[in-house]
Amino acid sequence: MKRLFDVAVSFVALLVLLPFIGIFYVWIRKMLGSPVFFKQERPGLHGKPFTLYKFRTMSDDRDEYGELLPDAVRLTSFGKRLRALSIDEIPQLFNVLKGDISLVGPRPLLMEYLPLYTAEQARRQNVKPGITGWAQVNGRNAISWEEKFILDVWYVDHRSFWLDLKIIFLTFAKVVKSEGISQQGQATVQKFRGSL
Repeated sequence: MKRLFDVAVSFVALLVLLPFIGIFYVWIRKMLGSPVFFKQERPGLHGKPFTLYKFRTMSDDRDEYGELLPDAVRLTSFGKRLRALSIDEIPQLFNVLKGDISLVGPRPLLMEYLPLYTAEQARRQNVKPGITGWAQVNGRNAISWEEKFILDVWYVDHRSFWLDLKIIFLTFAKVVKSEGISQQGQATVQKFRGSL
């Protein structure tokens, strides 16, 4: 049932949003240049890698050695607006159609985090990751990594169709309020370096 719901909702959403996706594509290319899409390998179900798609929100500005500048420098005011409205997340609907992720589940983080999880935290990989999740509607980036992982594992243990509907509803409310977009004192969120 979850997979059928994912396919139906993401397909309809993509049809409805298609004209806007075209507008966002042109807009982002004009403001930030190419490539318009941000692609990155992320861990899916049981840690299996897949390519995640998002709209780009940062510039490619580099220092004199060719290294990318910090996120705080590369995240433009335009990029912040895209993130505040969660416009950057729209291309992930293609990931949902492909079956890489679900609409609801623990957020797919970085591959480099996998060996840093405790055995309990690693249980978040026992379900497909999602565009939104229990941690996203209960603090998003404004809470600590440890709190996020507790919420992710809680979702793994309590997941249901009705909980997914509740999370989707709460997600829209969070987007409207633009809550928890970044960690305090950070452009986005500080990297996870393992639990003490």
